[in-house]
Amino acid sequence: MQDSADTRPILIVPYMWIGDFVRGHTVVRVLKERWPNRPVDLLVTTLCAPLVDYMPGVRAGIVFDLPRSRLALAKQRDLAAELRRRGYGTALVLPRTWKAAIAPALAGIPERVGFFGEGRFGLINRMRWGEKALPRFIDKNAALALPDGAPLPPEWPVPQLVVPPEEAAGWRQASGLGTAPAVALGPGSVGASKRWTYYPQAARLLIERGLDVWVVGGPGEKALAQEIVTATAGKARDLTGPDLRNGVLAMAAASVAISNDSGLMHIAAAIGTPTMGIFGPTSPYLWAPLNGLAATVLQTRSKLPCQPCQRTVCTMNDHRCMRDISASEVADIAQRLLVT
Repeated sequence: MQDSADTRPILIVPYMWIGDFVRGHTVVRVLKERWPNRPVDLLVTTLCAPLVDYMPGVRAGIVFDLPRSRLALAKQRDLAAELRRRGYGTALVLPRTWKAAIAPALAGIPERVGFFGEGRFGLINRMRWGEKALPRFIDKNAALALPDGAPLPPEWPVPQLVVPPEEAAGWRQASGLGTAPAVALGPGSVGASKRWTYYPQAARLLIERGLDVWVVGGPGEKALAQEIVTATAGKARDLTGPDLRNGVLAMAAASVAISNDSGLMHIAAAIGTPTMGIFGPTSPYLWAPLNGLAATVLQTRSKLPCQPCQRTVCTMNDHRCMRDISASEVADIAQRLLVT
């Protein structure tokens, strides 16, 4: 039910991993359906800040980098002062950690909504229960935007990243990337076990079929990108770098995206680029984008008893869940997507 009379601003404290941040846009959309006249802001890291520019319904991103490994109370007080100045009426604290709720509490935001998590009595004053009964990560997050006790909808609104076509085209021209159909590869991921083995071979096949290939990712993917560039005799383009905006624009300008279960997969799907997600140790049901994938690629030759293990490093079966997905299979699927 909409409440159009309430105009108090809302703060969302989201998860700051790239893919989780993109999925958090569903929470924005649920809030705007419930309170169309309440501005919604997102707390955001410097890394994820470019994403906010493409998220409909978000008034502003509050850029603030808190260290992951310690409380940093002085920084929490500085953040709280900024939040207090902005006069929020409600804060949704999506992470279940104690640390994530400190600044909203110090800021005196009247309604601080979150799950019990790490025993956050006092920090969260609109406590929600039953987190473990919710099946998926998105259910746990978006449920906080509903009234307490409300049933989950059959489907959540999907995340959206709206990139103006002229911005993507201008970026492509400025980057000297031509106009041929391009496949964007996202070979990185958090956790080595989620990385598909044969990106260099697939890139070579795609280039042999007349397609441009771009390798997209952060500085941590530079070595993977160079391996792909070398395998294609320099024909693939290394677009890795520290600015996530380039990754967003590359995914918007590409004809097809191929990615592991990673933040770039969620970015491409939220933009609307036909996206292939390659899954091995993780479950598409739990972790695939709500937007849907043009193709979900899984190892299907034989059932592995360890799959999905959800581990960041393979400890059994020699990474067969990824190694048994061939380069030719992935290249063939990508080519079919280009003509559909």
